[in-house]
Amino acid sequence: MAETGYYPIRTVAQLTGVNAVTLRAWERRYGLIKPQRTPKGHRLYTPADVEMIREVRRLAAQGVPISQAGVALSSGRAGATTVSGPDLWADYLDTMVAAISRFDEVRLDRVYQEAMALHPVDVVSQHLLMPLLKALGDRWDQTEGGIAEEHFFGVYMRNKLGARFHHRRHHARGRCVLAACLPGEHHELGILLLALAAHDRGYRVVLLGADMPLAQLPYVCRRHARIDAVVLSSSVEPPAGTLDRALPKLVAALSVPVFVGGQTAMRHRDAIERSGAHAVGDELVTGIELISGTLSTPRHAS
Repeated sequence: MAETGYYPIRTVAQLTGVNAVTLRAWERRYGLIKPQRTPKGHRLYTPADVEMIREVRRLAAQGVPISQAGVALSSGRAGATTVSGPDLWADYLDTMVAAISRFDEVRLDRVYQEAMALHPVDVVSQHLLMPLLKALGDRWDQTEGGIAEEHFFGVYMRNKLGARFHHRRHHARGRCVLAACLPGEHHELGILLLALAAHDRGYRVVLLGADMPLAQLPYVCRRHARIDAVVLSSSVEPPAGTLDRALPKLVAALSVPVFVGGQTAMRHRDAIERSGAHAVGDELVTGIELISGTLSTPRHAS
């Protein structure tokens, strides 16, 4: 048990949204945080350590490389909004595109593992994986073999994110969200990234995957012990009737809030809001914050 005034690493991960693997990497590689140790070697963090981790995370979300975050904090420039390290993400992106174009999984995996070890998952998603998906989408029509490249990367990411999610899901103890893709969406990467980002903040996630008929979701909510929200994702044009008929029917059938993210939420925000659901856009950090804010606000009886 932690001494008074100290937090174990699992609690710090829940408080900051930075998982334990990343915290240990920051300590080992950059010496950013130097926790106390119990006689058995377990890490203990002070409230000041927690605030520092949050500040480092904020800098990382702006694109500042972790290697520069400590310098920014010690020099008092942590409040600056200028992003000093976009070249890091551009280099990652170029290297991954080159690896994908050669179907070189070893090189691809080396870059991905480095990024995920040093940065929170939603930072990697915002600055690397989402831009990479867009780049591959552009290559789909413009490059010979572009479709094969996209399929190669899709299989790789489903394996990586799926394994990462299932390995860590049993440790979450917070609110539970049901996550699925809208009908017609066959790419699961967006919903997997959201599930990981939610899990990093302590949420439990029931993940249903691609092309989910909305009429099935009330059954899941009835059968599960506790679903606090339903989160849907899509980047393609949904089938006719999905947003103007099926989604309002789903909202009416549930007693928990429904959120819709991805490019579909950007293009059809008005229709989603009219249905009674919440449009959260395509940025993971903003989306998770909106979900958390909504769930923390008491629901008033109508």
